Amino acid sequence: MDQQNKEGISIAARGDSALGSSSDRNNSSRDLFKRLSILDRLLTPAILVAMIVGVIIGEYVPTVQEAFDTARFDGVSIPIVIGLIVMMWPVLTKVQYEAIPQIFRSSGIWTHIGISMFFNWIVGPLVMVGLAWATLPDLPTYRTGVIMVGMARCIAMVLIWCQLARGDGNYCAILVVINSVLQIILYSPYTLLFVNVVGGRDVSHTHLDYGRVAISVLIYLGIPLAAGIVTRYTVWFLASKQFLEQRFIPMFGPVALLGLLYTILVMFAYQGHHIVLNIGNVFRVFVPMILYFVIMWSGGFGLIYWLGRRSDTKKKDFNYEMAVVQAFTAGSNNFELAIAVAIANYGVGSDEALAATIGPLVEVPVLVALTWVALYLQGKLSWSQDGQDVRGDV
Repeated sequence: MDQQNKEGISIAARGDSALGSSSDRNNSSRDLFKRLSILDRLLTPAILVAMIVGVIIGEYVPTVQEAFDTARFDGVSIPIVIGLIVMMWPVLTKVQYEAIPQIFRSSGIWTHIGISMFFNWIVGPLVMVGLAWATLPDLPTYRTGVIMVGMARCIAMVLIWCQLARGDGNYCAILVVINSVLQIILYSPYTLLFVNVVGGRDVSHTHLDYGRVAISVLIYLGIPLAAGIVTRYTVWFLASKQFLEQRFIPMFGPVALLGLLYTILVMFAYQGHHIVLNIGNVFRVFVPMILYFVIMWSGGFGLIYWLGRRSDTKKKDFNYEMAVVQAFTAGSNNFELAIAVAIANYGVGSDEALAATIGPLVEVPVLVALTWVALYLQGKLSWSQDGQDVRGDV
């Protein structure tokens, strides 16, 4: 294998028969696994272990939820809040904020902002409402929780998935910030519209105010964003940019994955007993959630690939990195906000809160699987780079 192949990119000039052979597919799958770091390889089984251990703790340690609820912040257990912030801190330290002004000067960013707004604020809510009604017509309380998840657009874990799938972190950060601002404005009216008006639920106690949404965004994006910016430029100032990018970030980066595993463990332990007690309804809630994540992710990924294949587009604006950004931005949700609002309005032991909690429990394994799908498709499809069609060799 020559040096260009080792770097993971080669000109798409192989014959179709060679690409389609069984041995070649097996080799590419093995090569994909080899390209991943040790932490990336172990992430999927580690997540499964964290989920199982969490449920066991939640079921056999009945006081665990009470212990977690001893200290709460904005309606959410402090251990969960800590995990979510720690999970985001290293990812937001990695973002090259100094490059953002240059990105905004490109015409491509405005196209991608428009695509993201379309998926997040038109397609996403309608798809989730449709799936919730189609699959949970007889479970209005669980349906409400599912809809609340659908209205809460991505601001946090999308950065984790984008990083794992080798997407463009800078573009992803821009879209996350824009979605966060829109979320402050739109989450309350969207949820009231789709729960009370479209859903026809007579729940006069349901009141979602802009202040609660703004505080949630501030906590789960504002705090780690500020920490990431301060950390990045403090290390840069005290050492050098080379030290920051080549030494500090590689050492600090795994903290995000540890934060992810910790958060999953705590969340499953927090709701473990409730999940086991309502296992039948929980499995029913899995259905709209799984369908939603797969449909939205596939729509975003497929649209960018299709646009990149069109002869009348700037192909460099529709490459693999941007397909990853749009796919995970469209297919992720701000479950922190949905859980916090559901607990505040319906109570921690409510069906609505349980359904909202199931969101990340489904999202995590599904989107981990989709990161593997993205990495696989990076090598199997022809992508555009600066106007030239290339095929990633995985």
